[in-house]
Amino acid sequence: MEKKSEANGLHAVSGTVSADQILEKSEKKSPREKLVAFLSRNLLVILTVSGVLVGVGLGMTVRGMNLTRAEMSYFAFPGEMLLRMLKMVILPLVVCSLVSGAASLDTRSLGKLGGIAVSYFLATTLVASGIGVALAFIIKPGVGAGALNTNSLGLESVSTNKETTDSFLDLARNLFPANLVAAAFRSYATDYKMVAVGNDTNGTILYQKVPIGTDTDGMNILGLVLFAMVFGVALRKLGEEGEELIRFFNAFNEATMVLVSWIMWYVPFGIMFLVGSKIVEMEDVVLLVTSLGKYIFASILGHIIHGGVVLPLIYFGFTRKNPFTFLSGLITPFTTAFATCSSSATLPSMIKCVEENNGVDKRISRFILPIGATVNMDGAAIFQCVAAVFIAQLNNTELNAGQIFTILVTATASSVGAAGIPAGGIITIAIILEAIGLPTNDLSLMLAVDWIVDRTTTVVNVEGDALGAGILHHINQQEMRKKQQLGQAEELAEVRVEAVANANAEEETSPLVTHRPAVPAGSTPEAIESVL
Repeated sequence: MEKKSEANGLHAVSGTVSADQILEKSEKKSPREKLVAFLSRNLLVILTVSGVLVGVGLGMTVRGMNLTRAEMSYFAFPGEMLLRMLKMVILPLVVCSLVSGAASLDTRSLGKLGGIAVSYFLATTLVASGIGVALAFIIKPGVGAGALNTNSLGLESVSTNKETTDSFLDLARNLFPANLVAAAFRSYATDYKMVAVGNDTNGTILYQKVPIGTDTDGMNILGLVLFAMVFGVALRKLGEEGEELIRFFNAFNEATMVLVSWIMWYVPFGIMFLVGSKIVEMEDVVLLVTSLGKYIFASILGHIIHGGVVLPLIYFGFTRKNPFTFLSGLITPFTTAFATCSSSATLPSMIKCVEENNGVDKRISRFILPIGATVNMDGAAIFQCVAAVFIAQLNNTELNAGQIFTILVTATASSVGAAGIPAGGIITIAIILEAIGLPTNDLSLMLAVDWIVDRTTTVVNVEGDALGAGILHHINQQEMRKKQQLGQAEELAEVRVEAVANANAEEETSPLVTHRPAVPAGSTPEAIESVL
């Protein structure tokens, strides 16, 4: 009977397998269906990349038409509209995502994740600065280019008289904006005026340069980020009273992400004209590339090494997962970064793709990516260090160990305050040059080729943010697994304790076993007999 039942069981198993095989065969898709599924899944990525390629061709075609300045501005209009749409959602996205992100994490987790994020940002930026300095000394882009100046290329001179100390004090002042509403469109900046302080012995009036506070156009994103984070923590501390406001910010955030998903479908069209118009506006590219080719090469090579080797290795070291699988889901934001040259403008598409394509927890992505877009500028640190050494070589200045160390520290620290906008890093180079005592007159050389270098700079900036979010997501998942395992262990311990307690409480756990009560010491045989 047993053999017969075993045989029946084997027949049943084989029957099940064959049924599964039939089901799999019926579910197999034809190559055409697979292609359609792939295209529908990656349609936006394909359209965005195609937009860049078509934009290059369109720009080269229109370039030969010798358009006037007015006609160029009309040609660039669709691309300008894309930038305006992306910038429109930055403020609600940053504030709402950080408030809801900070409010959704408990204070201990927030502190731990924040600490890891800051350490990651500082470490990667410092490594990036080191790569930039090392490549500049190896390639020597400024050696033999002593005759190169702003006049030989027909460029306007760019100079700044801002003190290094005031640059860092402005960074601290912008962290705490005096007016939150004004911070949405203005930043604090130090200017100077000459004040008469008396006369010398010859009767000549003596003047002193006195710093005065001014407001400059541009969102104070640093102050808004800090306020949103602290406000989110405060709402969590309120408990039930703060829940309604947290729900409001969550809903606002979700609605903003819906707007972002709509804007993303305009990206391919806008990018086409954004890239095309930039090619049309280029003047003598050959002269610039031949004159500054080594500088461009050193900067882009630094970006390739940092973005293609260093950052993926850091991600792999933490997660033991393939970093390029993670990065393959972020082609759309990388393309947007390449076309717009703005970390802030790339933020909406980056949040969307990191969550949907790579499955990063919303609490992590909406907390870390807005901070990363503001303070993590790995790509900027590379080209700023290359630029600083390039200008030193251009002026035949030998940099000592102290100045090199100053470049590394200043580039790392000042990249925190670099604006996430096109050409935002040029101002930061001025801070580095002032710190090591070099003239800032040659900054216009950097500005002349910034539109080339800034593209790879922005891609590396946003790649660092995305991989940071992936690392934090992995660490957070590990912590959650540990908590679950501890919770299960505690539950098992509780169950065992309860079972032992019940066994002791009941006199009989089985009708076949009788638990005899203990016999007190010194009992008489009669007492023992009565017990038995």
